[in-house]
Amino acid sequence: MTATLTGRPSPPAAAPAGARRSRVPAPLRHSAALARRGLTKTIHSPEALLDVTLQPIVFLLLFVYVFGGAIAGSSEDYLQYALPGVLLQTVVFASAGTGVGLAEDLKTGIFDRFRSLPISRAAPLVGAVGADLVRYITSGVIMLAFGFALGYRTSAGPAAVLGAFALVVLFAFAMCWIFTALGVLVREPRSVQGIGAMIMLPLTFASSVFVPVETMPDWLRPFAEVNPVSRCADAVRALLDGEPAAAAVTASLVTSAIVVAIFAPLAVTLYRRRT
Repeated sequence: MTATLTGRPSPPAAAPAGARRSRVPAPLRHSAALARRGLTKTIHSPEALLDVTLQPIVFLLLFVYVFGGAIAGSSEDYLQYALPGVLLQTVVFASAGTGVGLAEDLKTGIFDRFRSLPISRAAPLVGAVGADLVRYITSGVIMLAFGFALGYRTSAGPAAVLGAFALVVLFAFAMCWIFTALGVLVREPRSVQGIGAMIMLPLTFASSVFVPVETMPDWLRPFAEVNPVSRCADAVRALLDGEPAAAAVTASLVTSAIVVAIFAPLAVTLYRRRT
């Protein structure tokens, strides 16, 4: 015999690529793949890019320089109050796009193709929400950067600024599940947009986003005080102003968790029934 036995064990064979990928749960892999699809659609859609990049700037300019003098006496003073609220309003408005895009995909029949694939049934919904989270983060970063360029200043440290930004993104994540359920329930994308506006406008304008709740009429103030948008806006404003924010942050986090706990399972259930 020409071969000799050395007594050393043979090195283990390299695991195939598929085996390495299988360590990640299949639903997460499926959702990530569909999230990449959503991001690709946004990148190649000029309208969607304008919604993410230009709309935050337009909102801030309009509210600060049109209403600032009447509300706070000067645009500079109103910028200090309005920026946290307009930041929240921007991502809340952007969260409605999740439902509109989902309704469009359902109408074109692409979800019938997804149903025929060996993927998790919830992956199309989770992927759509994941792609829109990137949109919310991009929109929020642009809003903060432009606000600082206009002269907004905060006494809070970097950790508080990041915490305020994370709170806004978490709230948008919770709100997008409402519009996801709406997008599955309503068959026309234009109807989703119209109903979404009926939801968003009272929530954002009847809140502390643009003016203090104390300035509102007695009949409107109770709603504004319990409004989830007011809770999040107050928490973000307290964090950016360097004020005690534990109670406001806790209230906002609890509200976001309740919204997700109700509407995420509802959206998945409606989607399974429809498809």
